[in-house]
Amino acid sequence: MDDGAVLKKKGYVLGSTLGESSFAKVKSAYSERLKINVAVKITDRRKVPGEFLEKFLPRELEILSTVNHCSIIKIYEIFETAGKVYIVMELGVQGDLLEFIKSNRGLPEEVACRMFRQLCCAVKYCHDLDVVHRDLKCDNILLDKDMNVKLSDFGFSKRCFRDGNGKILPSETFCGSAAYAAPEVIQGVPYHPKVYDMWSLGVILYVMVSGFMPYDDSNVKRMLRLQREHRILFPEFLSLECKDLIFRMLQPDVSHRLRIEEVLNHPWVQGKSFKLRD
Repeated sequence: MDDGAVLKKKGYVLGSTLGESSFAKVKSAYSERLKINVAVKITDRRKVPGEFLEKFLPRELEILSTVNHCSIIKIYEIFETAGKVYIVMELGVQGDLLEFIKSNRGLPEEVACRMFRQLCCAVKYCHDLDVVHRDLKCDNILLDKDMNVKLSDFGFSKRCFRDGNGKILPSETFCGSAAYAAPEVIQGVPYHPKVYDMWSLGVILYVMVSGFMPYDDSNVKRMLRLQREHRILFPEFLSLECKDLIFRMLQPDVSHRLRIEEVLNHPWVQGKSFKLRD
């Protein structure tokens, strides 16, 4: 049975393709029950690599079925057939954050602050549940009709493990994209997964306010050297508070990198230099 027929039996009218990878695709659809347009991620089990099928996909499904936050993409339904997994979710009608940034060649700090604060609230919600995303990037942040951010794609997410003393155990799997990856992850050493998320958030903020990446990932060896030397080239027009926040998030020393609570309490995120409107 093809995807259209499977979804029709569940009350969905299949639409166009929104995105595609080697083993999954995202399609638009209309829910006859909810009377709204939705997105459907369809994963083909027969094409999925063994490790992803055995480890990452079950984690994604478990986490998506439990998280519930206004800045995380809403999941309406998850169902499976013999060969495929269907995740029916909220549709990001305004596209993703990367498209929005590119079309505007970077965002004014006031606009970026509002969106970044929403994103940080979503990450804090996850971290409070001991859930880490490990693939935070502009492409994985969708926008609703009111330009509110919706964190999506939990394909590399996991729940943190703790030792007998309650300390989070390090992760070892390389996850995410090199351009958003922390230096300790690129080096292939065991890393603190929550602290890794913080580096990726720093990269996202830099891209939001500048319109380009802080580091060129075409030469990973050179990129890693610049990261470890804590060298960041900022556009002159950025405020000192914004530069300070990014500098402290893109901190190669994991013991000094800002945690999510510290980011949310930072003067720039608090909007003390401009009046924030939600």
